[in-house]
Amino acid sequence: MTELKRGMIIDVNLDPTLGSETGKIRPCVIVTNDVYNERVPVIQVVPVTSWSAKKARITTNVEIHPSKSNGLSKKSIADCLQTRPIDHSQRLVKIRGRLSSAKMHEIDQALKIVFELNS
Repeated sequence: MTELKRGMIIDVNLDPTLGSETGKIRPCVIVTNDVYNERVPVIQVVPVTSWSAKKARITTNVEIHPSKSNGLSKKSIADCLQTRPIDHSQRLVKIRGRLSSAKMHEIDQALKIVFELNS
């Protein structure tokens, strides 16, 4: 089994979806902690979508610039409102790379807003 770590960007098959859920095969950021990532098949991910000025204005979206380390090929948005559980044994397509700790901090801040967490 592939060792998945928090902060990795992985391609995930998010289909099938219902309603306004983000779908298709797309990059996602792993946001669950590594204890869960090692022990359970279901992890939480944040889908990554194409950048747009409109999406960039949303507080819970985090802008990500492409780099060799993260494996993205274009300017993107981590849509923290669309956080969802996936069974990585069924939905993982490939590993792209990893986000910096600074970028993960931005995602953490956005998730605190989404889930109304203090601290």
